[in-house]
Amino acid sequence: METRKILLIEDNPEMRENTAEILELANYEVVTARNGKEGVQQAGLTVPDLIICDIMMPELDGYGVLHMLGKDERTASIPFIFLTAKAEKDDYRKGMTMGADDYLTKPYDDVELLNAVEMRLKKSDRLKRQFERSADGLDQFIKEARTFDPIMKLAEDKKVKLLRKKRDHLY
Repeated sequence: METRKILLIEDNPEMRENTAEILELANYEVVTARNGKEGVQQAGLTVPDLIICDIMMPELDGYGVLHMLGKDERTASIPFIFLTAKAEKDDYRKGMTMGADDYLTKPYDDVELLNAVEMRLKKSDRLKRQFERSADGLDQFIKEARTFDPIMKLAEDKKVKLLRKKRDHLY
């Protein structure tokens, strides 16, 4: 299996080095950036499999990074994990509303970091999987889609509403 590439955007040198080391020990290729502006440039150059980004940084904060990457077709669908010392509910909501996939609060432990990375990569892989454009491919897609809990929860309370086709009457 190929080595997965992770872009780590963190302005604190010690935090950046420690996090990069944990990820490298878990056999990920790690590209680092010291601030948000550099991170956006690196994402465009390297197109990583996943991005881990601090929120409070000079030049461009994490929210700005997520916004900029979301505007670029090459980087918009890359799984994105925020790292932050801010644990306020409003901060969490803002990040998730903007499209972040996960949110780790500092200090986090190695297992927490690696679990978040692994889960985001697995989910991304499932979403990228191609299905054959045939009846069998559609069946395979539906079977796999049923394994996603959020989809099942949506379907639980569904109400079917039958609508009649509106007819044009000439009087």
